[in-house]
Formats: sequence, C-alpha cells, structure tokens
Amino acid sequence: MPKIWRVYSGPDGKSHIAELPLAMKPFVDTEGAHGETTAMQSVSGLAFRVSPPGYVLDWHCAPRRQYSISLSGQAEIEVGDGTVARVGPGDVVLAEDRTGQGHITRVVGDQPRFYAIVPLKDD
Repeated sequence: MPKIWRVYSGPDGKSHIAELPLAMKPFVDTEGAHGETTAMQSVSGLAFRVSPPGYVLDWHCAPRRQYSISLSGQAEIEVGDGTVARVGPGDVVLAEDRTGQGHITRVVGDQPRFYAIVPLKDD
C-alpha cells in the first residue's frame, strides 16, 4: 500500500514528518464502482510536474497546503529534525510546513520524478 506523509511546521521552527494512516471505508458508487475510499476533500487545482534526476530544491516551505502525489521516479523529503522519507510511485506527501525552516526535496536515482501537485482549498 502506498504511504501518505504529512510534512508540518513544529513549535521549534523546524519541519517534521509523520506517516499518516489512510482512513478508508467501503464504497459503492452509482455507476457500480466499488472498493475502499477516503472522504472527499475540496481542492483548488491540479498540476503535473517532472523533475530531472539529481534535482534538489534546497530548504523551502510549502507555498500552500497541498498534496504532492508521486506517479513515477523516487524522491527524498528531508525535514529540519534530520528525518528523511523516501517517496515513490503512489506515495503522497501532504505539505503543510508553511512557516519555519521548511524541508528539502531531492530526486534520487537515475529516473526523472513525475508527480502531481494538488492544492487544497482553505477551510
């Protein structure tokens, strides 16, 4: 099962990362689709991005609350407490560290990283 990671700002001014469980429940849709699903969330858009092998985005904060959904390739997310999480196809990062030191994103391996950015609507 892919993982979902939450990157958030701590009271110490550093970003932290935690693996979140996906709260899934059974569903059957009107057209007959079925399986398990999460609750619907409001989003404000969608963008697809490709970053080349060796790409590094040094310390930065998330520009808004957003999901980064890995479609292919591998990346590492490093946070201020030194934790590094490896994300790959199907993994999701919920970026919420909008203040403080931020995090580093690096593409690892010899393949580009293809991913989707999904900004969340402010509640």
